[in-house]
Amino acid sequence: MAEPQKKKLDLNRREMPKQPPEVRKHNFGEVALGYSIENAVREAERCLQCKKPLCVSKCPVEIDIPGFIKSVAQRDFTTGIKVLKEKNLLPAVCGRVCPQEEQCEEVCVLVKKGGQIAIGRLERFLADWEASQETVGIPEIPPSTGRKVAVVGGGPAGLTVAGDLIKLGHQVTIFEALHKLGGVLTYGIPEFRLPKAIVNREVDYLRRLGTEIVPDFVIGKTRTIESLLKEYNAIFIGAGAGLPWFMNIPGENLNGVYSANEYLTRMNLMKGFLFPEYRTPIKEHKQVAVVGGGNVAMDCARTALRLGAETRIIYRRSREELPARLEEVENAEEEGIIFEFLTLPIRYIGDENGWVKEIEYLKMKLGEPDASGRRSPIPIEGSQTKLSVDAVVCAIGNSPNPLIPATTPGLTMGKKGNIVADEQTGKTSMDRIWAGGDVVTGAATVILAMGAGRKAARSIHEYLCSLS
Repeated sequence: MAEPQKKKLDLNRREMPKQPPEVRKHNFGEVALGYSIENAVREAERCLQCKKPLCVSKCPVEIDIPGFIKSVAQRDFTTGIKVLKEKNLLPAVCGRVCPQEEQCEEVCVLVKKGGQIAIGRLERFLADWEASQETVGIPEIPPSTGRKVAVVGGGPAGLTVAGDLIKLGHQVTIFEALHKLGGVLTYGIPEFRLPKAIVNREVDYLRRLGTEIVPDFVIGKTRTIESLLKEYNAIFIGAGAGLPWFMNIPGENLNGVYSANEYLTRMNLMKGFLFPEYRTPIKEHKQVAVVGGGNVAMDCARTALRLGAETRIIYRRSREELPARLEEVENAEEEGIIFEFLTLPIRYIGDENGWVKEIEYLKMKLGEPDASGRRSPIPIEGSQTKLSVDAVVCAIGNSPNPLIPATTPGLTMGKKGNIVADEQTGKTSMDRIWAGGDVVTGAATVILAMGAGRKAARSIHEYLCSLS
């Protein structure tokens, strides 16, 4: 009897088509265009269907990755999206903005051969395929347990908690300070990377599951956490990290110096930006500098470029140390963003009307690695230089908003203004209160916030089941 032949390795990852740089830098349409059915099937067929899939262990929300990929390979997209949504209610979002290359794809066994599976792109494909269908399936919800949970914040962590608990039969209400749910998905990530119609679609799915949504409701002002405890059996705080950091250098109070939060929120709130009558909600700038090197910095720079500005990234280390996703750095370079590496702003200089007109900066050199593992930047004496600008966007990080801690006595806080919560359960120092996402960790990725939400939901469910 002949021995069964081993599956031949296909190391050729299917690339996803994109808008050409010379076209996309003039519009806010999505850059990546998605897989065709044939490309998705061919990519899924490359998966080895490992008996011990390391990719699943590296996924913060525990998706059955081989399961949904197998369904794509078999062209059974209905089963594929069902498998995917068992663990992730935001697949179209995660397929676009999750750093798969540092998580599930990083541990794919094909990495050793240089050909890991494009897990994120297949996730996006399934989500987009479902959206193209006339109907979207809704899972059967069990009878109500009568237990009520309040979720504070409608970002990725809060949405995950709500989705997990509503599917277990609990009553869930999300309180959102702004007018739409999504948090950073709605207000922080630009349209060309994450179209808002996709966020709205996935939030609507949560609403259809039975989640109550209360927008324009500021916990800490409209109501306090303590008052919610009188009405709800449990509370999850997922208020994000909305307090921007600045460098505390001279000139930061000049007109034209923005935080990344303000800059991106204004852009995401604008109406009709694809039409000729659009006028930017920020003064039209011609020379914009973005300080920072993460994904948010790339988003700000690429937004400014699309609004007609010559745009620079000001970063104190070299290209090798950039914390942004390589894909986003390459997109920015292709579009013509200018990178000023080994550069540290030391003051902003204004004109007679109080608008920023110049950055004074120092050139840097790299020393030994610091606690982050990256080489420390060291100023070069006498290297002061000036750069003409008419706007600066500071994109160096965020802390949690202090409003909830200030109005919730008894909630233990960390040194950086974060809520202290157990990493495995999300439990805080107060009974019946859980927390997760950026409000605990500081600014991090969407998928890590979702993972924290999943752990908290599991712990909340255990608690609710223990009630007599």
